[in-house]
Amino acid sequence: MVKITERSYEITGRPAVICDFSPPRSGVPDQLPPALPEADFLLVACNPGRAVRANSAMLAAYLRRPAGPETAFALVTRDLNRLAIQSQLLGAQLLGLENVVVAQGDPFSPAERERVKTVADYTPTELIAAIAAMNRGRDFRDRQLAAPTDFCIGATADLGRGLRREARLAHRKAAAGAQFLITQPIFDPQAADRFRAAAAEVAGQSLTLPIFYGLQMLEAGGLAFGAVPPETLAQLAAGRSGVEIAVELYAGFREAGIHNIYLVPPIRRGGGRDYAAAQEFLAAIRKM
Repeated sequence: MVKITERSYEITGRPAVICDFSPPRSGVPDQLPPALPEADFLLVACNPGRAVRANSAMLAAYLRRPAGPETAFALVTRDLNRLAIQSQLLGAQLLGLENVVVAQGDPFSPAERERVKTVADYTPTELIAAIAAMNRGRDFRDRQLAAPTDFCIGATADLGRGLRREARLAHRKAAAGAQFLITQPIFDPQAADRFRAAAAEVAGQSLTLPIFYGLQMLEAGGLAFGAVPPETLAQLAAGRSGVEIAVELYAGFREAGIHNIYLVPPIRRGGGRDYAAAQEFLAAIRKM
């Protein structure tokens, strides 16, 4: 298995793409969407939409079967206590997984909390530090593991929550052991420069870990993370292809010096993804 940091632009000199991959709401293999051969990694989400879905680590291992794509799995702090999380991580290691992305997970609504409880035994930064400790052979009780883990640890950032706030968090996550960063989608490539400047300002030094900036593909009537520029919405409403818009945005990313991207395929009402559009986009940018 290849670690995400080993495929980053900083190491290879070529653009790298992590593609978001949503688990199905079943355990039936023929209901899986097709893999995306042009993506460097598939990042299997953890219960997107706060719905019952196939386990992210198990699915990441299933997708990696002989001749499958390289994968990563998301792990959220919302749902499991420390014992369960660290046991799941050892299971992921047995399955041959090395790439994990730590996130908090969207909060449950008041109605959902009548049926399910938030655990949040770790904050994301605490979980990153705990995985780093497992990589050194220590569990959450500071007891020696029979063998250390070897996870490549990813963290998340949402630039829409404030650049200085997210920059401070990113530095804390890097200090805790994060080795790469994934951001929520941005629609202004210059936001990357502003984030890098904020990171240097708040800590007196630049972030040195690879950052995969989010690029969301859109379709008319679909869902989006964050605020979409009005002109982009107008283009979609006028019938312009979401793939074409995404390729144009990617060109802007490249001009702004962004070479690692986190691709979010179009999200339809109900949570379905248009992976065919994502594959069309990936095929187009590999020719650029």
